[in-house]
Amino acid sequence: MTETLFAPSPVLEDGRHDFNFITGRWLVSNQRLVQRLQGCTEWEDFDAVQDGALLLGGLGNMNDLIAEDIGPVGMALRFFNPQTRLWNIYWVSHRDGLLQPPVTGAFSKGVGRFEGMDMHEGRPVRVRFLWTGITPTSARWEQAFSEDKGRNWETNWVMTLRRPVY
Repeated sequence: MTETLFAPSPVLEDGRHDFNFITGRWLVSNQRLVQRLQGCTEWEDFDAVQDGALLLGGLGNMNDLIAEDIGPVGMALRFFNPQTRLWNIYWVSHRDGLLQPPVTGAFSKGVGRFEGMDMHEGRPVRVRFLWTGITPTSARWEQAFSEDKGRNWETNWVMTLRRPVY
């Protein structure tokens, strides 16, 4: 009688692989509002490189964001909770090195929606991340803030990701 010591892992479709696309190198076109929540319509543009990797056997992942002209911008850390089937996304800015409060959510029909509370210039804001247009060679991320508990949103940062062609 033969025993199987290592049975193949079942394919889990609970959401834990939704961010696998983030691995590897991406070229990132960024557009950010110059001032947030002040009615500003002026955007700054900058290009960056993002490198992503899986962590904890795929239950987590990370990516850094390094701008060509300004250097490190920050890092995102994402962790999946198998019990709730939700992702928690944390941002660490190069400005202070502090882990920001998470945004939490999941993907549905190809769109990732993640929300949470944070502070902006001393005021509480609701933060939303949206991931859309995800293909093997492209993706789009946007960040928006709301001061009225999510009734109205101001998009303040948009990243268009594309795979480099070598």
